[in-house]
Amino acid sequence: MSWKGGWVGKILVVDLSKKSYSNMELTKELARDWIGGRGWAIKWLYENIKPKTDPLSPMNDLVIATGPLTGLLVPSSGKVVIAAKSPLTNGYGDGNIGSHFGYQLKQSGYDAVIIRGKAKTPVYLYITPNGVEFRSAEHIWGKGVFETEYIIRRETEKEAGTLIIGPGGENLVKFATVMSEHGRAGGRTGMGAVFGSKNLKAVVAYGWKTIPVADPDGLLELYWESKLRIIKAEGYKKWIDQGTVMTVEWCQEVGTFPTFNFSEGVFDDAYKIGGEAMVKEYKYLRKGCMSCPMPCGNVLISKSEKWRGFVEMDYENVALLGSNLGIGDYNVVIVLNQYADDMGVDTISLGNVMGFAMECYEKGLITNKDTKGLELKFGNAEAALKLAEMIVKREGIGDLLAEGVRAASEKIGKGAQKIAVHVKGLEVSGYDCHGAPAMALAYGTSEIGAHHKSAWVIAWEMRYGREKVDKAKPDKVIEFQRIRGGMFEMLTTCRLPWIELGYPLDYYPKFLKVATGLDFTLDQIYTIADKVYALIRAFWIREYGHWKREYDYPPSKWFETAPTKGPSAGMKLSKEVYDNLLDMYYEARGWDKNGIPRKSTLKKYGLDYVIEDLEKIGITLSE
Repeated sequence: MSWKGGWVGKILVVDLSKKSYSNMELTKELARDWIGGRGWAIKWLYENIKPKTDPLSPMNDLVIATGPLTGLLVPSSGKVVIAAKSPLTNGYGDGNIGSHFGYQLKQSGYDAVIIRGKAKTPVYLYITPNGVEFRSAEHIWGKGVFETEYIIRRETEKEAGTLIIGPGGENLVKFATVMSEHGRAGGRTGMGAVFGSKNLKAVVAYGWKTIPVADPDGLLELYWESKLRIIKAEGYKKWIDQGTVMTVEWCQEVGTFPTFNFSEGVFDDAYKIGGEAMVKEYKYLRKGCMSCPMPCGNVLISKSEKWRGFVEMDYENVALLGSNLGIGDYNVVIVLNQYADDMGVDTISLGNVMGFAMECYEKGLITNKDTKGLELKFGNAEAALKLAEMIVKREGIGDLLAEGVRAASEKIGKGAQKIAVHVKGLEVSGYDCHGAPAMALAYGTSEIGAHHKSAWVIAWEMRYGREKVDKAKPDKVIEFQRIRGGMFEMLTTCRLPWIELGYPLDYYPKFLKVATGLDFTLDQIYTIADKVYALIRAFWIREYGHWKREYDYPPSKWFETAPTKGPSAGMKLSKEVYDNLLDMYYEARGWDKNGIPRKSTLKKYGLDYVIEDLEKIGITLSE
């Protein structure tokens, strides 16, 4: 078996400790059997970092991986996956980021970069077809992302692809991200902190090599056919106008808009920070990734003399930095988002930990003494911005909150764990699930902790019936995990054409054929996706040294309290219902009642070696 294009056939391995690098062949087996992106990342991390590795030690490896469609004329193909053991969750962590970096990396002659060790002093990597330069980053260490990107582009090439961290990553904030192109973010599982722990300020790529393609004419024909299909789709105009921010109004209507630290599902000022208000008053322009016919980036400018900001925003930013903090002023949300992006911290987790702190303050679990006099009440914009600064700088209570909501709640105690909204240590993103059991299951079983990206089933659930409890719900979660968290994360292309505008999935095997010359079916891709999920679960079990069913539970708040307003008023998740759905999910996955893959499942995917690894640490595997 061989391929004729798509993959370029080479992986770059960098050792920061030695300031050396080498090239590794992309084998036929790795290309065909794991495809790229998340597939390569979990395989490398499972097989090459030692169990129980400290995520912030030089022994943790960073994997930056493209896929066979990255950088080609494929709709929305500007993604790259960044992965490592997560310092936030101590399990598998990754995130994807849309920019021009993946395209430039492949034009430099590499499908992926593996970064090992730790530099003695701050550096950034400059990758070209001529090799790798280890450049000093001491002059940009401590600077924000926006200024750093400007300086790096002056020092390298204006059109270079960049992955950059800010002071949040340097200060090892556990939910620090990697940033690019003035507002693109990836790796909310703490990938920015892993960069910082390695004294790595940025990875920069600039290439000029041609990416090989098996059938260039076929690729071009498919692209234009696809582009026309997307731009003529129903809903395209609204998408171009509002992007994901249109979700504000929808969540408000169905009662899932996270408000006051996920205590309510509606917000009185929702329409002041929704998609229509954005377009009418704050939107300046839109931007997108390479080959994207449906750009999602809304660039907003504040309209207040007091709150001055200019930033790219999407729904999650608005939900977690707006309603979840009780803030209904778009100008404030813009400034908070801009600060988070410039400092390189995840807006979702930042808004979550700040909402948690505000609820703790209002319940008396923390006091003015803990907050240095800050009145952390919902809706207090000045306090929110100051708290964000304290978190990035790790000052006062900000030092505790920089560890993430799970660690903070355990340290505070006094029942704080019951209002900490996370799964496996990763803060929940922008959907309240008091009355959405399938979406709660998606959060509970997400491969990186509570994240919507891999299984956004909430819109389907609202149509199907939030009150229904049957096999269709776990089956839909798994279906979406195979597609969103599997196929798209391995191809490293964007899911939005499909999920938002109905772009048919059967185009992707066609693109793989013209790109690589290889035949894939959707079912074959989904089988590989299931293998990836099984290995990710094995990684979590190995790193934890044990496993409990409860690790796949959503936040206890959704079981124990109920919203008081809106369509979800009075609703609470039922543990009996959730356990029933989780049982069906495990059975469909081939996992036992505790969520551990069975021997037969691991063997089916060719993961026999995992059985021995887990049994060595005392894990009992079912047949």
